[in-house]
Amino acid sequence: MSEANRKQPQLHASWMEVLGDEFEKPYMAQLRQFLIEEKRRGAVVYPPGSLMFNALNTTHFDKVKVVILGQDPYHGRNQAHGLSFSVMRGVKPPPSLVNMFRELQTSLGIHPAAHGDLTHWAQQGVLMLNTTLSVRAGQPKSHAGKGWETFTDRVIDVLNAEREGLAFVLWGRHAGTKAARIDRTRHLILTAPHPSPYSAHSGFFGCGHFVRVNEHLKARGEAPIDWQLPP
Repeated sequence: MSEANRKQPQLHASWMEVLGDEFEKPYMAQLRQFLIEEKRRGAVVYPPGSLMFNALNTTHFDKVKVVILGQDPYHGRNQAHGLSFSVMRGVKPPPSLVNMFRELQTSLGIHPAAHGDLTHWAQQGVLMLNTTLSVRAGQPKSHAGKGWETFTDRVIDVLNAEREGLAFVLWGRHAGTKAARIDRTRHLILTAPHPSPYSAHSGFFGCGHFVRVNEHLKARGEAPIDWQLPP
C-alpha cells in the first residue's frame, strides 16, 4: 500500500462519521499523492498539514450553525491556519478581512479587533470553510483542481441534507455557484459580492449579512453569534 493510502486523516469523529467514505475514494488518494509530491519537491505549502482540516476540527458537524465559504487559503507566510478569511495572530489582517470588520462596525457597531484570528467565530458554530484546503506559498490557486473541491462540495452536501436551518454565507461569484447545492426551503442562503477591495463597494458593504445571520438564528431559538473577537 502506498504512503498516500496509509495515512489517516486528522479529522474529528463527527465529520468522519458523515465523510469517512470520501477518504477511500480514488480522488482523495490522488490528492494525498499530490501533496506528498509537493513536499518531496521542496514546495512550501500552507497551511501546515495539521491545520488543513482546522475548520472542520474546530466546528464539529453537529455544532455548525453558519457556513462562511471562502476559496483559497492565504498564500503568505504565517497567514493561513485553516479557517477561511482568518489569519494567525500577529499577522496583519488582509484587505478582505479588513472590509469584513468594516461591515461589522457599520452594521453592528463592533470595532475591529487588533488581530484577524476568527477562531472565536468557529467555536460558536461558524464553519469557516475554504473550497480548496491548501496552497503553494506565493502561488494563489496552485492547489485548485486537485481534488479538494470534490471533498468540500461533499461537506456542503452533507450539511444540506442532514442538518436543518443553517445559514450559508456566499460572498463572490465562486462561492455563489455553491447555492445550487443548497435547499433554500430548509436553509438560509445569503449572497453578496466578495469583500475584496476590488468588489466590496459593489454590494458587500451594506449587505447586512452579520445582522441577518443573527436574526435567523434568534428566530430559530438559537443563540446568535458573538461577532466581537476577544483581544
